[in-house]
Amino acid sequence: FGTDNKAFLLAMVILLVAILAIASGMLERRRPPAGAALLAVVGAVAVVAVVTRAEASPLWAVPTVVGTLVGVIALRRLSARLAAWLVARARDEARPAPASTAEPATALARRAFVGGLVGTAAGAAIAGIAARVANSATAAVTAVREALTLPAPATAVAPIPAGASLDVAGITPLVTPNRDFYRIDTALQVPRIDAGEWRLRVTGLVEEEIELDWDELSSLPLQETYVTLMCVSNEVGGDLTGNALWLGHPIREVLARARPLPEADMVLSVSQDGWTAGTPLEVLQDDRDALLAIGMNGEPLPLEHGFPVRMVVPGLYGYVSATKWVVELRVTRFDREQGYWTPRGWSALGPVKTHSRIDVPRDRARVSAGTVPVAGIAWAQQTGIERVEVRVDGGEWSEARLAEAISVDTWRQWVWMWEATSGTHVIEARATDASGFTQRAQYVPVAPDGAEGYHAVTVQVDG
Repeated sequence: FGTDNKAFLLAMVILLVAILAIASGMLERRRPPAGAALLAVVGAVAVVAVVTRAEASPLWAVPTVVGTLVGVIALRRLSARLAAWLVARARDEARPAPASTAEPATALARRAFVGGLVGTAAGAAIAGIAARVANSATAAVTAVREALTLPAPATAVAPIPAGASLDVAGITPLVTPNRDFYRIDTALQVPRIDAGEWRLRVTGLVEEEIELDWDELSSLPLQETYVTLMCVSNEVGGDLTGNALWLGHPIREVLARARPLPEADMVLSVSQDGWTAGTPLEVLQDDRDALLAIGMNGEPLPLEHGFPVRMVVPGLYGYVSATKWVVELRVTRFDREQGYWTPRGWSALGPVKTHSRIDVPRDRARVSAGTVPVAGIAWAQQTGIERVEVRVDGGEWSEARLAEAISVDTWRQWVWMWEATSGTHVIEARATDASGFTQRAQYVPVAPDGAEGYHAVTVQVDG
């Protein structure tokens, strides 16, 4: 389901809860107290789900326990009142109408049942209000974030070259706005971390374990750098990639303070919500701009992108490096521990592959005959893009014009002017990096270590 996976999962949860509610009601009506027992089992499962979350405390179980108890009581009482109503109705229907003007037993029983429903609805409304109050933590963290002023970088990024951005309608912007930056993570609810309470621990195979808080991290020498991030599940031509200006402190400097032991070869980064990524230790110690980032495009990290601190590591797919809401760097070994996705069938190492994408014209677009710009982006992190070529209908390759590069760690825009003739045409693109490697034509799926193949679009040219 791609980026709609969370919405689909939540919809399925709601559907399952509705089915279980109906089943509980039917069981309680026919075989009491089987319905209440089912509800209690569901509540117990929910409690386990709550308390086994990485950042959970025992208090997190209280709303679920209270909700389950209230639900069992409400189910038992409503079922009893419903049964009384049905019995009274059967009796009233079986005997002649009384001469008395007293209210029939059916009406009294029905009123009691409806009153119970109203009371249950009121209780549910109160519970909903309480849940909203509990979620006020999100608003509080948002207020903390908005009140933060990012420190000035000790090493500012160089100005973007004048020729780095091409004036082509529809091409991907050189820098991705925060609101448009792709989001891939396992968090159904974004972790809410007050910057003042955040801590990062460096543990494991080190000579000295250390701990940083927000004030210490933000007071260290910070640097700015443009880095393109991408998800390993990005299909050929996909949009699970983004380029931003990051502000942070080099991870290698933090690791140097802890002094990793010689036998260590991996850093397992741990998120506040328990998610983990295994990153080669040597990658985090070399001279690339791997950061503990606190800023994104000139503002504090958005909550959904890791506030207050996340990892940004050029050259690796996010599943082995880009830990959001990071709270621990555990220096270890690949033969001892694994990141979240590795036991689920993905490669332990995830170097970004050389790739190109066609942004314009879009697939299935209709254009007029004549000069048509074919444009897009290409990336080859830690190496840089040397050349992008385009061909039409399997013909000869033609070299595109490259925009100026910001760095070897960001995508590069390109454009090729096509003299389009009427008919249906297939356009393909391929990139060559500075090492001389040209991306391969054969399609490779995203699993286990990233997709490969030429991106192609089909275009209808009207003559």
